[in-house]
Amino acid sequence: MSRRVASQHPGPILILVDGAEVIALPGEMLASALLAADKPVFRNDLEGKARGMFCNMGTCGECFVTVEVPGRPARRLRACLIPVEPGMKVQRG
Repeated sequence: MSRRVASQHPGPILILVDGAEVIALPGEMLASALLAADKPVFRNDLEGKARGMFCNMGTCGECFVTVEVPGRPARRLRACLIPVEPGMKVQRG
C-alpha cells in the first residue's frame, strides 16, 4: 500500500469512490488519493483483468475513471491529472 509523507496539510476532503468514503488531501491528485486508500485497481480490461496506474503522467490512459463533481456532468478522466475536490464522486471500472 502507498502512504502519504508526514507533513502539515490543510483539512482533509471527503470523496466517494464506488460509494465508499475516502479521505483525500487538498491539492492531491485523484490517483494518489486512490492509492493511499488502498484502491490500486482503476478499471478492468476487456478480459476482466484488473488494471492500475502505470505512468502517473497522463500518457498511458490506464487510470481512466468516471468523475462527477457537484454542478458538473460526469466525465471519464485520467485520475493522475485531476486534483480531488470536495463532493467528488468517482466510479472505477
